[in-house]
Amino acid sequence: MAISRGAGTEIIRTICLEDVTDTTRNVIVGVQHHIYTVLSITVFADTLNAAGDYVECFLIGFDANGGTSAQTFQIFRQDLQLKQTFVWNDKFSFNGCEPDWSGHSGDMSTAAEQDAIADQGTTTSQVLKLNAEHSSDRLDVICTYIDQNNA
Repeated sequence: MAISRGAGTEIIRTICLEDVTDTTRNVIVGVQHHIYTVLSITVFADTLNAAGDYVECFLIGFDANGGTSAQTFQIFRQDLQLKQTFVWNDKFSFNGCEPDWSGHSGDMSTAAEQDAIADQGTTTSQVLKLNAEHSSDRLDVICTYIDQNNA
């Protein structure tokens, strides 16, 4: 049976990524009028080029401080040891798409600008991404999140 994804739904989702290397991988690609709450990201260091190689997770999205699109927001960067597991379980949320910032300039300073961010008036996706430090690193990643569809 298919999962209902219509307006007003809230579902728990999981993505599994095997053998993540230094090539950046999309973890969550935002959809307009969705809100994503990341519950946990679990990383197992199956193979490392060197002890202490890192995994990093970041969001590409709208910067309300400068009013600019497609900025990189570092979520975490964690050194790893071979055959060990790192669990990020600090919850955070982000909008599926960037706001329509036309008519606004610079940083968010009004309630109307705050509403524009929440309204997600463009189809420019905000994207959660992850990568390892080295091309010979191999990380297994599981991300669990809530997808709220407010379309």
